[in-house]
This record gives sequence, C-alpha cells and structure tokens, in this order.
Amino acid sequence: MGCGPGDPGLITVRARDLVGEASVVVYSGSLIPPAILGMCRGGAAMHDASGMVREEITEALRLGAAGGGTVVRLHDGDPTIYGAIREQIDALEGAGVRCVVVPGVTAFLAAACALGTQLTLPGVTQTIILTRAQSRTAVPEREGVAGLARHGATMVFYLSVHLLAGIARQAVEGGYDESTPAAVVYRASWPDQKIVAGTLRDIASKARAEGITRTAVVIIGDAVRPESYEFSRLYDASFGHGYRKARGGQRPADRRGGARARAGTAPGGGGGSA
Repeated sequence: MGCGPGDPGLITVRARDLVGEASVVVYSGSLIPPAILGMCRGGAAMHDASGMVREEITEALRLGAAGGGTVVRLHDGDPTIYGAIREQIDALEGAGVRCVVVPGVTAFLAAACALGTQLTLPGVTQTIILTRAQSRTAVPEREGVAGLARHGATMVFYLSVHLLAGIARQAVEGGYDESTPAAVVYRASWPDQKIVAGTLRDIASKARAEGITRTAVVIIGDAVRPESYEFSRLYDASFGHGYRKARGGQRPADRRGGARARAGTAPGGGGGSA
C-alpha cells in the first residue's frame, strides 16, 4: 500500500485502518514519515526495507502472512509508480500468498498542488507524461527525454533531479523553448518542502544552488506557469450536459492571463481543477 507523499493527513482512510491492524509491517525506510509509522499497531513486527534486499523483503512478508494476520508492505506515495511491487507480488503469489494493492496519493500530485497549478489546462495541454531519466536504471530508447518532449505536453520526472541539467538540455533538443517554465518540488507536502521555479534555461542551476539532489519531483511545461489558458467548457453557460441545459449564447473565445503573466513566479499553496 501507499501512504501518500509525506503529510500524514494525506494517507487514505483504508491505508490508515490497515496499518493499524497489521501484525507485520515492512516499510520504505526514511521515506515513511514517523507520524505514519506511529499509526501502526503496538507490538507489530516492524522491518525497515532500506537495509534489506529483495529476497529478505518477500520472505518477511511471506512469513508474516503464514501467521494468518494482516501484513503490510508500506510504500511512500503510490506503490504502482516506481514502487517495485510487481516483483514482490509475483514472488508472494508464487508462494501462495494473496496480495491486494491499496493506492496512495503520489508525489507529483502533491507537487502540483504545492505549485498551485493545474497540469491539464485547456488551451495549453491535456496530457501528462510521467517518466524518469536514465541513470543506473535503463530507460527504453523510445522513451528518451528528447523524444517525449516532442509532444509538448506537461512532463513529470521522478528519481531524476540529480540529472536535471541533462534533462533540460534534452527537452530543448526535443522542441521545448529554453523559456519553458519548469519547477522542482523537494519533499512535496513534508514540513521541509521546498519549491524552486524557473525555466529550462536556469532550473538546473537554481536547484543545485538549493542543494536539491534527491527526493524531488521535476515538472516541465507551460502549465507550470501559463501565459494564458482557455476557460473550461464544462462550466461555460453555452455548454449543456446531462445535469444542466445550455443557457444559450456562444462560448466566449477569450483567454485569460495565467499565473505566469500575473505574478511571474510559481505560487505555493494548493489548487483545484475540474
């Protein structure tokens, strides 16, 4: 299961209830906030996975399940995104242990909310690309940064902030302008959260100046700090649907100034979207 990006208030109700009843918890080291570990049942066997290899993790889970109780493999964020759960599930189910995956709030959503932006913005982009840059873990050739950048969509990078200079260079090679907005959100939703905003021209140097080399999400695209955007059709008076009739008139073609034009910097705080 995933426990969310860091803020204990962002763990799901189901995840909170399950860690409270689990007899065995294998958790992802310092990525799990102490307040969430404090939700675990008193007397539960706690295993810090940061010092364990794959076989030790699955064996701890298997032995716990053999005892008949609830066993939790506690990941940060959402376990289905860079969570290495497929190999754990395959090993456990091969040993006769039934597995259920419980979703969590993933870090890029907390990062977008910290920026106060909307990543799928009408007239700007309707697509989000989640990826990582190649380092010790290989990335398929067809998923190189320059190739993905040709779509012009919002791009989100996990596990890659230490490679930001190369990411920015390849994004420009793929078609983004050097003036394209970019942001780095370090430890989104944690008390020590830090936001660095800039453009592809300077975001790497700005992040380096702040000493950010890990535990951060990188977001690139005009949606980070839009010059302008279109109003949503959903709430326009001329747009009818199953719950509301159109009220006549023609949908206005006006575009409104965005945060980039008004403030020039990425704001902190939360945001909502339709």
